[in-house]
Amino acid sequence: MAEDVVAEIVASVLEVLVTPGQQIEVGDTLVLLESMKMEIPVLAEEPGTIADLKVKVGDVIQAGDVIATYR
Repeated sequence: MAEDVVAEIVASVLEVLVTPGQQIEVGDTLVLLESMKMEIPVLAEEPGTIADLKVKVGDVIQAGDVIATYR
């Protein structure tokens, strides 16, 4: 079953560190966000495979936006 990684804050996407098809483990950094001049890593909460990325560098995301989907 696919799981969504959802943004918890309004932020800019500084760096995308995964690609579709990539295997991830708990604690892997998926993307790096910036909000109020602070860098915030978005970490994998479960192991799986990245199915889809919904963001790219430079995007401004809102709380609740889907960042990535994994299985």
